[in-house]
Amino acid sequence: MELSHLDTFVKVVQTGSFTRAAEQLLSQKAHVSRVVSQLEADLGARLLERTTRSLSLTEVGREFFERAVGILGAAEDARLAVQHAHGEPRGTLRLTCGVEFGMLAVNRWVRDYLIRHASANVDLEMTGRVVDIVHEGFDLAIRVGPLTDSTLAARKLGDLHYGLFAAPGYLLRQPTPLQPQDLNLHAPIRFSGSRQRLVWTFTRGDETQRIEPAARLNVNNSFAVRDATIDGLGIGQLPWLLAAPSVAAGTLHPVLADWQLPSAPVHAVFASARYLTPKVRAFIDLAVNSFADVAGNP
Repeated sequence: MELSHLDTFVKVVQTGSFTRAAEQLLSQKAHVSRVVSQLEADLGARLLERTTRSLSLTEVGREFFERAVGILGAAEDARLAVQHAHGEPRGTLRLTCGVEFGMLAVNRWVRDYLIRHASANVDLEMTGRVVDIVHEGFDLAIRVGPLTDSTLAARKLGDLHYGLFAAPGYLLRQPTPLQPQDLNLHAPIRFSGSRQRLVWTFTRGDETQRIEPAARLNVNNSFAVRDATIDGLGIGQLPWLLAAPSVAAGTLHPVLADWQLPSAPVHAVFASARYLTPKVRAFIDLAVNSFADVAGNP
């Protein structure tokens, strides 16, 4: 079984089409089809279910695909290790992340990565959807919040901390909250990117308070929450990473700073911990080392 045949099969799965796989491989559709058929014959098992409109993996095909990705990654890692004794990152790193965290942190990490590693390239996709990194051919994903896919490997980068903020002008017009329950006298600006109810959970030592105030504004973008808060429309919950420059500039002021809100874990997610190529490992290491500069309370 040749590595080129495994690569052809992986490209078919990732692109979802014999035609698109052939284009990426600079080959012919008929040749790609023959390679996959020969693999199935050699293995004595059907790997793909074919219809006139789509391709899908069989159960055996999915397991074979995941192993093929690992084998190709290991082969690439071995090649780079031989050619570059120090494992210098080379080639294109395909990376995906959420739009907001991408703009806040990942974009900066990418710039630092490219400055440090002249032989590396980055293909960065910022998106609001959860990308299937294996089947869409991504090397790495940066995800904020609890992980749900247990089939992938992950490395925690750190925790994203949150706080409540208000504009100084708003606090001149409204009484400053001294306890979480005082927020019931205020109208919060709600980040509505989650379908969960707006419940703010506060802790201070052994104390815990949960508040569910009525929102004046619902918006599914943290940058919009920040801007509305700066404009004095209410009290907004924001990541410190996003709010810190405005706090330093005096356009936002922390509210209930002695109470803690839940933080959100941030992970680098990848297909396999066993076959990390130098380009992936180098980016993860950079992200871990850089995270402390952006994540925490001042």
